[in-house]
Amino acid sequence: MNNLKLTNSLTRKKEIFKPINLKKISLYACGPTVYESPHVGNARSLVVFDILFRVLKSIYGNNVIYVRNITDVDDKIIEASKANRKEINEITKNVTKIFHKNCESLNCLKPSIEPKATEHIKEMIEMSSSLITKGFAYENKGHVYFSVDSFKDYGKLSNKNLEELRAGSRIEISDLKRNPMDFVLWKPSKINDPGWESPWGRGRPGWHLECSVMSEKYLGKNLDIHGGGLDLIFPHHENEIAQSCCNNNSKKFANYWVHNGFVTINKEKMSKSLGNVISITNAVEKYSGQVVRLALLSAHYSQPLDWNEELLANQKKILDKWYNLHEEVKKESDLKADETLLDDLNTPGFIAKIHELYNVASKGNSEKKIQFNKACRMLGLFNQTKQDWHNFRKKHINITENTIKEKIEERNNAKKKGDFKLADKIRNELLSKGILIEDLKDKTIWKYK
Repeated sequence: MNNLKLTNSLTRKKEIFKPINLKKISLYACGPTVYESPHVGNARSLVVFDILFRVLKSIYGNNVIYVRNITDVDDKIIEASKANRKEINEITKNVTKIFHKNCESLNCLKPSIEPKATEHIKEMIEMSSSLITKGFAYENKGHVYFSVDSFKDYGKLSNKNLEELRAGSRIEISDLKRNPMDFVLWKPSKINDPGWESPWGRGRPGWHLECSVMSEKYLGKNLDIHGGGLDLIFPHHENEIAQSCCNNNSKKFANYWVHNGFVTINKEKMSKSLGNVISITNAVEKYSGQVVRLALLSAHYSQPLDWNEELLANQKKILDKWYNLHEEVKKESDLKADETLLDDLNTPGFIAKIHELYNVASKGNSEKKIQFNKACRMLGLFNQTKQDWHNFRKKHINITENTIKEKIEERNNAKKKGDFKLADKIRNELLSKGILIEDLKDKTIWKYK
């Protein structure tokens, strides 16, 4: 029986998930704008919705359709093109390639469909025209704006009225708007910028319009779950709801809205201005994708997550320990989410259960060992063999074999002199660098931890 519960941002309550159609469970998550390498803040959203996808699949099997888009036309991309003096296609293709590699490193399942904005321009023009015809949008000098006054529920998702939204947000100032809060559906393109012919002249779509069009095309006018980072609630998701509900004459766009919390760096918000942005590529090269994934799941998805060296070191130690009981699982199709994950994707609680399983399994309980391995895979871990994991660890240990031998000899001399305090210090020093030493009858051996 499905007892999946999710915190719905729309109602601000934890609710039992009730799908629209049991044969087509629809999940849409906002994907990247491909203008620069994704960072660990982006990685959190990727991993959170990958877990939700896995949980839904464990309940509904192949009836789950997960759509995650690629935004490949946007002002940020145009700015990056000019700043780097590179063609737009070169930037979008390169960043998309990096993004896919990052997804693979983090062991994220491929979405069912991954539409690109540039492949859906025709539908975006059609929705803009439809909104004008129905009186929800207007054109002015090649710009098409959505009129927020025409949608009485505007602000419901962010739980704010128009005055509060106007006061608390950065609004694009334009004399072409009837209301400062109105947002763009279509805008003119400069000669050298990407553009498509439309009834209002050559131009390109607004960001908010893209997701409404792509989600409707692949999932329908009313979908089960729509998600993304907390920063997307306003204006992006608020605007999606407005334009989709008005165009489709419907009261709801998505039944459940799920948003993940921010990632901070040593208690400070991750931002370019502070220079503390860490790319996914750098993070997985330094720590491994599994360590990064486990770190991102160590706090509840709805809460802030502080990214720091202590967090990463702890996750590495956990995986070093867990890999002692790693074994291949023949069938991953029978992985099931337990009541902990079903309770609003409680990954910290699920990780605590894995620790409990490990403690029992490590004492020789073969049944618990199987459960332990399945639980790790349910979390998207153990995608490497034990040997591959140790090889990665070995490659990233910053100490030479000669230094290790010298340290062992130094320790042996300390023991001969009765300086056991120094001997213990050397042992701990090696241990901190990932080297485990063991005293036998006639010699001391070492191995990678």
